[in-house]
Amino acid sequence: MSVHTLSVLVENRPGVLARVAGLFAARGFNIHSLAVGTTEDPQYSRMTVVVDLKTKSLEQVVKQLNKLINIIKVVELDTDAIERELALIKVRARGDDRARIIEIADIFRARVSGVSRGTITVEATGSADKLAALQDLLAEYGIVEMARTGVVALGRDDRGIKERMLRAASDD
Repeated sequence: MSVHTLSVLVENRPGVLARVAGLFAARGFNIHSLAVGTTEDPQYSRMTVVVDLKTKSLEQVVKQLNKLINIIKVVELDTDAIERELALIKVRARGDDRARIIEIADIFRARVSGVSRGTITVEATGSADKLAALQDLLAEYGIVEMARTGVVALGRDDRGIKERMLRAASDD
């Protein structure tokens, strides 16, 4: 098993997300990350799906995704893709802890997005590993709550998803 990142271009219509998620659920595959948003053209949305499965299963899933109504294109992004995630982390902050939390945020190039009497909310973007490291350091102060967007990704090459073909996956 290995982690695969799929970029799925879909028509921006109700029910498409449910059909895509249902396809993975029906086959017993766990989605590690799922992010959806409109593209440069508001009639389309892009889904970034991170899933852990065998290459043969991936090929089967891609074929089945392509058969769904409202799916325009499915592309597996390679390891050279640009991947980012957003995290909002609300941390307990009293006294001297405030300065230390802000210092940690600065080290990770995160920013303070909210402050209350007893908490600081930190906003950070980056790789999943970077956000996990930030979370580990902030856990010492007490994480009140956290929200993460899931991975969004684009290929590094000059072509957009409408111009790409599914790359041939090598056997694992």
